[in-house]
Amino acid sequence: MWRRYSEFDDLDTELTKATGSPPPCPLPPKHRLSVFRSHSDPALLEERKTGLEAYLRAIVSAKDDQWRETFAFKEFLGVPVGRQAGVVGGPPNPTQFTSASWLDEYRDIQTRLRDVRADINKREALSDQGDINASHKSNVAAKQKLAGVLSRIGNLGKGLQELAMGGLSEGELQRRTDMVARLQDDCEKLGKMVTISRQAARQTDSIPGVAAAAAPNSDREALLGRNTFTRVTRVFGAPSQPQETEETRPLDDHGLLQLQQTQMQQQDDQLAQLTTILRRQRHLGEAISSEISSQIEMLDDLSNEVDRVGGKLSVANKQLNRLG
Repeated sequence: MWRRYSEFDDLDTELTKATGSPPPCPLPPKHRLSVFRSHSDPALLEERKTGLEAYLRAIVSAKDDQWRETFAFKEFLGVPVGRQAGVVGGPPNPTQFTSASWLDEYRDIQTRLRDVRADINKREALSDQGDINASHKSNVAAKQKLAGVLSRIGNLGKGLQELAMGGLSEGELQRRTDMVARLQDDCEKLGKMVTISRQAARQTDSIPGVAAAAAPNSDREALLGRNTFTRVTRVFGAPSQPQETEETRPLDDHGLLQLQQTQMQQQDDQLAQLTTILRRQRHLGEAISSEISSQIEMLDDLSNEVDRVGGKLSVANKQLNRLG
């Protein structure tokens, strides 16, 4: 495992914050002028490597597992964290949490969002310095870290419902519901902040003189085509190019598949409701048609009765005229 000494130092700080006590074995001290000696002094490299290995082995072999069970330590070693289904012995469903594992997942998502915010701040600083390439890399790193967080927050909400059914107190349920809502707000805000660079680039293209300098003729031909005018017609059933939205931008492949399945299920439910409404309208139409047919038959009978009574009245009038 290749790690820098500064990463070990950050890990030691995170473990102390998470557990309230330092690990059983201290980190090897950072020697003065080691920056200049570390690349040329094999003895110093071997000494530090031995000390760092002893530091990790002390955490792994300690009787108290509070340090090795933290998300910071698992993430440092590359152990999958945050998904309960991937942990050996964990529940098969990612929404099945215990009260403690729910809090661990919440803290891990908080850490991920803090890392995303740090990458965004780094992107802004590099952009101010004029390092566009490094700024873009920081933005890509922020987007990659943000991917999948929204689905994990959704799993937290579902797991909270199961904990409520398992006897979680009403006050604790409300507190954790507010915690999930704050995570969702932070995730949405960070998702918008990640897209700022794209929007800024589009605004730069709209400035006179900048777009012409930034886009060569080959790109203009690829975008606009060689023809100055092309008639655009709409073809029924023609496939359209998929467009990324604010909802899909922070999702990874698993999140996109889950979102698609959810939307398809919603469409199926809406179609079933529409089918029920149309079936009811058809029954109403058939009932109205039957009622109109019966009314027409009654009107025909009434018309026949009127004609019959009219004929009788004519005969009676003739007889009265004879008597007169």
